[in-house]
Amino acid sequence: MPAVSGVPLSGSPPPPGGFVRRVGLFQATAINMSQMCGIGPFVTIPLMVAAFGGPQAVTGFLAGAVLALCDGLVWAELGAALPGSGGSYVYLRQAFRHRTGRLMPFLFVWTAMLFIPLIMSTGVVGFVQYLGYLAPGLGRTAGDLTGLGVIALVVLLLWRGIERIARITAVLWTVMIASVLLVIIAAATHFSPHMAFTYPQGAFNVMSDHYWPGFAAGLTIGIYDYLGYNTTAYMGAELKNPGRTLPRSVLFSILGIMAIYLLLQIGTLGVVDWHRMTDPHDIASTSVASAVLEDTWGRAAADTVTVLILVTAFASVFTGLLGGSRVPYDAARDRVFFRAYGRLHPRHRFPVSGLATLGVITAVGFLVGRHTDLATLIQLLTTVMVIVQALAQIVALTVLRRRRPDLPRPYRMWLYPLPSVLAFTGWCVIYGYADHNSPGRHPVEWSLAWLALGCVAFLAWARHERVWPFGPKETGEDIGETRNALEMS
Repeated sequence: MPAVSGVPLSGSPPPPGGFVRRVGLFQATAINMSQMCGIGPFVTIPLMVAAFGGPQAVTGFLAGAVLALCDGLVWAELGAALPGSGGSYVYLRQAFRHRTGRLMPFLFVWTAMLFIPLIMSTGVVGFVQYLGYLAPGLGRTAGDLTGLGVIALVVLLLWRGIERIARITAVLWTVMIASVLLVIIAAATHFSPHMAFTYPQGAFNVMSDHYWPGFAAGLTIGIYDYLGYNTTAYMGAELKNPGRTLPRSVLFSILGIMAIYLLLQIGTLGVVDWHRMTDPHDIASTSVASAVLEDTWGRAAADTVTVLILVTAFASVFTGLLGGSRVPYDAARDRVFFRAYGRLHPRHRFPVSGLATLGVITAVGFLVGRHTDLATLIQLLTTVMVIVQALAQIVALTVLRRRRPDLPRPYRMWLYPLPSVLAFTGWCVIYGYADHNSPGRHPVEWSLAWLALGCVAFLAWARHERVWPFGPKETGEDIGETRNALEMS
């Protein structure tokens, strides 16, 4: 099949010297699920309970699942139609090039180079938190050094070919499933319906002044826990038969994780009193899964499962940096980002600069998260990604349906445009309440400042490259010709 505007279609071979299609459906779903169900639910259950003020916190995970599913359908259609490396970069480039040239894909890469490693840094923060259960005397400095060591190890393991990485991911996925299932089974053996389903007075009073801010905070935490359902969209150029594999991996991973999260959340609330989760001096506020195992099967079992949770946290950082490192690759090959990011390792065929840069930013984000708090870090990373990725990508789906009806679409969104509308609304709720739920931190202002700085950087770059607004707008064919020239140079 021919390429559409320089982007290989489902059945087309990879370009000479480019990525290799080695990742099948099982491995793709495992990559998504490992990234989604990393340390997230194990550290955010107490945050969710605090946001809602009781066991009704399950509502947050349900709302997050609905938003993830609706947004996942956006990713599924766009990813199946345009299966290139870089995910949103490819979709935004195709949708907005006629109006704003290279601005939107540039801004996406600019923001992604911040919010993707921030997501990974939360995983490392959670890793150190649970390590503190096994080593109660772990000090601040020792924890910081441990987290930095974990990041260095992840980068070292990713410094190899994709076929070896896919095998590693399958093993880590198995450990992730085992750790979650053990916590769920342990909770089921000592489950108390009274603890799980006894709600404070006014828990569901939607007219209360506190309900909607709490709901927005819970939705933010919920969607954070589901982030990663789009990881394989960043790896579209490395998937076997991406027109089928990519949408299925997105949908299967969301549905699977949704079931796991609900069982995990309800089971935890049926064993550990929710008041303990809001007490900063109680182990349940930082290592709630370990508390479940200790209360049910004893300390030895808790230690064992904590080790598995640490492996799960490691797996989420591993798969996140794997997918994220591919984001600037297509942009650099198309001369929409710094050219160094368009080079692959001469032997193992992975993007060297992307992996190294995201590793460094993850380390910085980890240190910032350790000296603030996890909830603030989550609010910041979600607000950074909302405008340029989440909202703009939903608009891009509609633009491409109208402007490119001829574009081959192996998968089309069910019930279009309803999922798009729901996803757009959900992201707006998250963004609108971000400052309210992070008093004094101003995540909205920081996100807008980062976006404005990106616009300034784009103008300076566009002037140097003599492209729009300092030159003519390019068509998809111009971009494809640029990429071919770079590949041959």
